[in-house]
Amino acid sequence: MAKVERFEELIAWQKARELTEAIYEVTRQGAFAKDLGLSGQIQRAAVSIMSNIAEGFERGGRGEFHQFLSTAKASCAEVRSQLYVALDVGYLDQTSFDRLMKQAEEVARILGGLRAAVDKQRRDGGK
Repeated sequence: MAKVERFEELIAWQKARELTEAIYEVTRQGAFAKDLGLSGQIQRAAVSIMSNIAEGFERGGRGEFHQFLSTAKASCAEVRSQLYVALDVGYLDQTSFDRLMKQAEEVARILGGLRAAVDKQRRDGGK
């Protein structure tokens, strides 16, 4: 397997980018767009996922990367929680909620796997 040279090559970052785009799309529509608090918060949480992946990767050390991946995964949980709020108050229909939740869950799974792999490399003597 080829070594990843840039954070843009990470599937976790690519999927987080897709999720962020989808979050921005739904938060710019209807009543959701008028709720500046919730729309801004879920947008920031989504951006935080991809930003933490990128920042952790660029730090260079496995320990720091692992910590930033943990933060990214926590931000993903924040997005999922806020999706429930958006559903409950009627900003999202069930179909949109299900689609976004599926994307967020996929990002969380990928982050969990990447975090475990980085932890294993760290324990096996990687930097």
